Amino acid sequence: MRISTADFIKNFGSLADQALAEPVRITKHGRDRLVMISAAEYDRLKRRDRQVFRSEDLPDEVLELIATAEYPAEFAHLDDELKDWKP
Repeated sequence: MRISTADFIKNFGSLADQALAEPVRITKHGRDRLVMISAAEYDRLKRRDRQVFRSEDLPDEVLELIATAEYPAEFAHLDDELKDWKP
């Protein structure tokens, strides 16, 4: 569902209820500007952003890619921060 900012302001109550069932796109000058979604959907999306993996669970190919990855030279100074680190 797409609705203008002006219509959104006029119909906030019913649109808030609608957002519990489906995203409501709010436009300004015909362009999408905001999307209103339910708190449950927002929480679900945030959980997806924070997936954690143990290195033991990664495939060997991925571990090899990580081990052989090259980083930009401007970050080489960060290695100095690890010199005295002990697990």
